Amino acid sequence: MRAPLNHFCFAAWLVFLCAGTTLAAETTARVEIIVSVRQQRMLVLADKRAVAIYPVSTSKYGTGDAPGRYGTPLGILSVREKIGDGAPLGAVFKSRRRTGEVLPPNARGRDPIVTRILWLDGEEPANRNSFARCIYIHGTPQEKMLGRPASYGCIRMRSRDVAELYDFTGRGTPVQIVIGNLPAFSADGRRLVASASR
Repeated sequence: MRAPLNHFCFAAWLVFLCAGTTLAAETTARVEIIVSVRQQRMLVLADKRAVAIYPVSTSKYGTGDAPGRYGTPLGILSVREKIGDGAPLGAVFKSRRRTGEVLPPNARGRDPIVTRILWLDGEEPANRNSFARCIYIHGTPQEKMLGRPASYGCIRMRSRDVAELYDFTGRGTPVQIVIGNLPAFSADGRRLVASASR
């Protein structure tokens, strides 16, 4: 995994996770995703073991699921659709279709959805509008903004990170979005805390 350590330090296990491990393109493991709004980080689990952590950006408008408010929904969601198979890193999407344009990281004055889209569906009453609101995990060209809230409700990632996650993630993968911190893990990827802090 390629997540940088310069913006955060969770525990010794994070150093282990960030030492160069990448997600396998295919897995038979049960994959789960946890996103922390407080830490602006995403944790990926395979069979309950931590396998990757990435910097993300959630909404600059806070949390919530009300239409027209641009909040990031909280709770349990799942990946309902995957869009972007084979697209190059930086490929621009409009209305979930490729435009043919490809942007480099941090392209000036540009803020489209790029690279891959994991379209989320809410599994709870508090996030039931998520699919209709087009809440995605997606790539952003504004990579310098990652690590702080910057989106309009979606979860933004670096292009290389979302492409890696996309290949590792199937439809139906659970995605938990929490206000609090990510759960703690030991250096071998085993969870030390029973559940993520809400």
